[in-house]
Amino acid sequence: QVQLQESGPGLVKPSQGLSLTCTVSGASITMNDYFWTWIRQPPGKGLEWMGAITYTGRTYYSPSLKSRTAISRDTSRNQFTLQLWSVTPEDTAVYYCAKGWGFLGITVDYWGQGTQVTVSS
Repeated sequence: QVQLQESGPGLVKPSQGLSLTCTVSGASITMNDYFWTWIRQPPGKGLEWMGAITYTGRTYYSPSLKSRTAISRDTSRNQFTLQLWSVTPEDTAVYYCAKGWGFLGITVDYWGQGTQVTVSS
């Protein structure tokens, strides 16, 4: 059974950076053909694919977030991390990490429980 768990701050001030870590158990993030993905859902809105890191460490980003997003991984800890810079209140959302496959990993078969991030002064 694959499990993913997000961790990170729940409250961030505007203009600061945000860092979230996803700890994976039950599967290796170097497992062939899978994408390790970050997805968010702002209040009252739909899911937004933010980016992904593949089993080889290659990264892909949403064009709308690419300039202020980075995804990295620590294979020794079986974790991957999202960094988002220069946050605004519009970045307030529930952030999910997920295991995906197919084109950019948008077909998700396992989700983390999600973590609420609020951007507010």
